[in-house]
Amino acid sequence: MFNILTLNNISESGLRRFPKDDYTISSEVVNPDAILLRSYKMHGMDISSSVKAIGRAGAGVNNIPVDDMSKRGIPVFNAPGANANAVKELVVAGMLLACRHICQAWDYTKHLEGDDASIHKQVEDGKKRFVGFELPGRVLGVVGLGAIGVQVANVALKLGMQVIAYDPKITVQSAWKLSSEVRQAASMNDLLSKSDFITFHVPLEESTHHIINPECVKTLKAGTVILNFSREGIVDDEAVCKALDNGKLYAYVCDYSSNLLKDNDRVITLPHIGASTREAEENCAVMVVDQVQDYLENGNIVNSVNFPGVVMARTEGFRIGIANANVPNMVGQISTAMAKAGLNIIDLINKSRGDVAYTLADVNSEIPPGVVEEIKKIDGVLNVRVI
Repeated sequence: MFNILTLNNISESGLRRFPKDDYTISSEVVNPDAILLRSYKMHGMDISSSVKAIGRAGAGVNNIPVDDMSKRGIPVFNAPGANANAVKELVVAGMLLACRHICQAWDYTKHLEGDDASIHKQVEDGKKRFVGFELPGRVLGVVGLGAIGVQVANVALKLGMQVIAYDPKITVQSAWKLSSEVRQAASMNDLLSKSDFITFHVPLEESTHHIINPECVKTLKAGTVILNFSREGIVDDEAVCKALDNGKLYAYVCDYSSNLLKDNDRVITLPHIGASTREAEENCAVMVVDQVQDYLENGNIVNSVNFPGVVMARTEGFRIGIANANVPNMVGQISTAMAKAGLNIIDLINKSRGDVAYTLADVNSEIPPGVVEEIKKIDGVLNVRVI
């Protein structure tokens, strides 16, 4: 029986995938085997020693102490791409909101007063204040070509836009899905200087903090629209507001708000709704539940943000999973401990990611507790689990 602690409401479409007879799922579970969450901030939380996995029903994991979990040998799973369509649609909406002044025009009409004849006249007199421009022919710069960035780039082409993109870490999988019509930017400055719209789809980390800053603003084309449906902190809000005030920027659309942003007429702020669709929430829940279940029951790792991907088909043997530091001779020490106990390895896979590694092994007979304790004593072993 596995116990699953939920820290947020997780879509029932996902939770129903856990077999009822084998799983207890609750927001009040004690000593959970796994934790599922969405936006709950886990930093500072007392995480039970019983926890074997954490699953984020979404893409970003800034709300999870990933480094601490890595040190404990606990994989953190997310759901990359599950909410990509939802965010893509909001980016397109954001471009239209900005270039057609839709929010400002709506606010204008909401505050009209007088009889209908007077309102009609005010509408005709006021519409010239909201003259915008169209998307075809404009250049969209996409920073980050993960699941979301690729979809945004491809749909922009279908809208008649030109697309230039920058991602020095693009994966082979993303490259296969990206239209050949998307041009590659030589650098961030190259993208900034050529784009009419710029949209960001990167995680928030040291290298991406304040990608748009006072120096970068100098490189932008006059009249650029910036869209941030990625993470708060990617864009330096003060630099953007100054650029809006002096006319360098045309508009700023973001999925976050602050006192600095909310009252600026050139800024459209939204309450972090990029992935807030029923479909996205269901997709994220289904993906992360399947991944957590596969790890708990089989030891396989798919879409972990801190551990390597490891998938091994089950044999008729007995399985053990070992998280360890990525250091020489670890597999040798593990296999030696098994050999001393007379265990014959049927199948084994070992992969690493940065400073951590993961070993999955099937052996011919039941694994005695003494072998588990022997492996735990090996310097660098973080976690051992008989599956």
